[in-house]
Amino acid sequence: MSRKLPLAEGETARTACARAVLRTAVDEKTGELLPASVLAERVGWAAGLVSGMVGALLAEHWNTTDVGLLASGEDAGGRKLPSNAWTALRRLGWTTVAPAGVKVNDRIVRMAQEQAGRMLRAAKWRADLTAGVLATWPADPAKRTGEEWDAVREAVPRGQFLPSSVIKSRTRQALAFARQHGRLPVDVFELKPAPRTARMLLLSACDGQQATLERGDEPGRALLRLQLPTRPDPRSYRDWTWVACPITLPPTIPANAVLHLPTLRIHLGRVRADLAYTHAVPKAQRTGHSVALGVDWGLNTLLSAGAVRLHDNGRITALGSGGMLRAAGVLAKQHRLRRLSELLHAKTDQYQRLMAGDDQHRLAARHQLLTDEIRHVSARRSNLNDSLASPHAASPTRPRPSSTASPAPWLSARWSTRSKPQQWSPLPSRRPAGTGPRPDPPGPDPHAPRPGDAGHPPPPAHAAR
Repeated sequence: MSRKLPLAEGETARTACARAVLRTAVDEKTGELLPASVLAERVGWAAGLVSGMVGALLAEHWNTTDVGLLASGEDAGGRKLPSNAWTALRRLGWTTVAPAGVKVNDRIVRMAQEQAGRMLRAAKWRADLTAGVLATWPADPAKRTGEEWDAVREAVPRGQFLPSSVIKSRTRQALAFARQHGRLPVDVFELKPAPRTARMLLLSACDGQQATLERGDEPGRALLRLQLPTRPDPRSYRDWTWVACPITLPPTIPANAVLHLPTLRIHLGRVRADLAYTHAVPKAQRTGHSVALGVDWGLNTLLSAGAVRLHDNGRITALGSGGMLRAAGVLAKQHRLRRLSELLHAKTDQYQRLMAGDDQHRLAARHQLLTDEIRHVSARRSNLNDSLASPHAASPTRPRPSSTASPAPWLSARWSTRSKPQQWSPLPSRRPAGTGPRPDPPGPDPHAPRPGDAGHPPPPAHAAR
């Protein structure tokens, strides 16, 4: 399959990522069908080998000098480092080897270097943040003055855009280090040890000698071929075999998109593939648009948005129904805590069956520990609403639009929830700012967006495509 995406005039390439699951595979050497559990085991063996080499690289180069050299983008001779992390590490001479007696090919080492290089590059921002906090250490770490906040934001790169909670968190970590050692840390590398490495296979660092990905004959199907070990400690190249894994592509991947080698990781006993793909999209233009998007901030709906189209006769119609904010981050946390709660309940039920009502059983302590953990997880789940509401709570410092300002005509409208295009009707006039509490808006839908309301910040400039 060609890795070059054909582009027509007025198009550009865009890369996105979708998730797929490897449910089965075939060992090409023996012809054996590998179920999901066996495939996850063999992928886990390879990921374990890579993770061990990544840990060794991080432990060796977790210091200010090496991280600064890698982040500078130039080697000791002043030559520009490659963008790929594994090639940059090889240019600097930073390499690693497999454990004694274990045989791996060079592509496995590439994946380890790629993962370690990405983590070391990401550590540069944490190093600069910690250096700025330590260089402007406040007189009272529990409460900075206004001048001290200005100083620390000036010392941190792009500190004026950094949330205060990030600076406070790093301050608490340095303060805990000072209580334990009687002094402040020198840098982040003394403050925190080398991070733990995730067990994954970054196949993007490999070539055809380790992994290939081709589209299948049927639309929406692809075939991933890669070498996996047949034992956790392969002693020779004979302990590595080619495995063919059919993939059902998500519907979000266009039929003409170019597929790239995915990243494999184990999640709950299954192999997940983060599949990157490149597809063609129209180039953005500055003028001549006929479709626009309006966004409104509010207390009831937090964020509401709607798209409209401008026709040749000057008529504006809505493109289907509007949209509102979906708290994907909070919902993801909720789902994770729910799965954790289900696992903990399953373990406690099993312990109860084994204990058979005997409070002196040797599993009683473990059962009590899991019970306390369930209570802790339940408390975290109950606080998710507060976590969602706090960033959007009303603040008296928010900018208020002028009472005489008139919003754009296409924003002062209410969209229909029906799917067919509907002409927008103008919203009634609103109360000016500073005239007391706003009454409930007229109309049957109290949650409809109200751009231009008093007390609402002005909506951002409309984005058009």
